[in-house]
Amino acid sequence: MEEFVKIVEVSPRDGLQNEKEMIPTAVKIDFINQLSNTGLSVIEATSFVSPKWIPQLADHLEVYTKINKNPAVQYPVLIFNNQGLENAIQVGVKDIAVFTTPSEAFCRRNANCTVEESLQRIQTLATTALENRIRVRGYISCVLGCPFEGEISVDKVCDVADKLIDLGCDEISLGDTIGVGTPGTVEILLKTMQKNISREKIAVHFHDTYGQALANIYAALQNGIRIIDSSVAGIGGCPYAKGATGNVATEDVLYLLNGLKFRTDVDLDKVISSGRFISNYLQRENRSKVSLALMGKNND
Repeated sequence: MEEFVKIVEVSPRDGLQNEKEMIPTAVKIDFINQLSNTGLSVIEATSFVSPKWIPQLADHLEVYTKINKNPAVQYPVLIFNNQGLENAIQVGVKDIAVFTTPSEAFCRRNANCTVEESLQRIQTLATTALENRIRVRGYISCVLGCPFEGEISVDKVCDVADKLIDLGCDEISLGDTIGVGTPGTVEILLKTMQKNISREKIAVHFHDTYGQALANIYAALQNGIRIIDSSVAGIGGCPYAKGATGNVATEDVLYLLNGLKFRTDVDLDKVISSGRFISNYLQRENRSKVSLALMGKNND
């Protein structure tokens, strides 16, 4: 087909945020620098969020300022409030992402506000960002199901997406946060959404809880979507959605796209190497925890 598909690599932020053991800043920087040399055009670097909410990303300023920024790569950061945006502006961030959801229960658990209040916050953030020539991407979580509310109405999702576009978001990422979507539900959502929003502005973000992520991506491709979020080695999940497993693996997505003759400009071997690097580190941490647990058991 030779059409271009953009991969948005989310592992440095969405992939690492749920790790309980603190990952050294130097490891994160090395990881992002490796990803920057793979041909990826978008790498979500971190989140400018309070350490109170996501301790793993407390080093966001140091990470963002010390990575070797490839001029061919965008390095968006997730923003939740005005303080985070002010900090981002001060260090020269050019791309931000904002978050909301059609689920009232999930919004209260994740952002401590209602859906309407979250949209009001985004309006303030987007206005300031656009005034500073910063691009804004909108994330919508729980588009195919919520851990607290169950099934989510397609109309609710589309309504939130329309509002984000009106607020200035140039791209909407549809997140299947708990991984309950199937190709059928994905197709219904995308066909409905494309009645008002151009497919060029729609991205998909699938978690692989029930092994449906690649099938859902194929369904999205069949419906004209050409922006895919993924995470090397499938690391990640959502700290506010119990049971949500990792993101779809970038390696698997590239293999699928290569087989379908889509163009990505991403070197699969280099991505595999980056995934091996971060996986080896995380496994080493896991082995340490297992060893300590065994030592404690033997001492009892």
